[in-house]
Amino acid sequence: MRNPRSITSITQRVRATVHRLWTTRTAQAARLGLDRGMSTAEYAVGTIAACGFAALLFKVVTSTEVQEALTTLVNRALNTAS
Repeated sequence: MRNPRSITSITQRVRATVHRLWTTRTAQAARLGLDRGMSTAEYAVGTIAACGFAALLFKVVTSTEVQEALTTLVNRALNTAS
């Protein structure tokens, strides 16, 4: 079995290497003007995903079961407070 210190040392070296490579890549992309944020397609996909999630959430919250649970919860809270 390996020494825990040697595993920690290997882990630290791997992290340092990945960090160095990532930093170098992002610096090169910034220098070349390749990384300018989200593109129009990414905004479109993000917007569609958000709308889909909003529709799903609306459907769940307006369901009979959820409305009854929320009503019960609010009534219990109001009756407990008084």
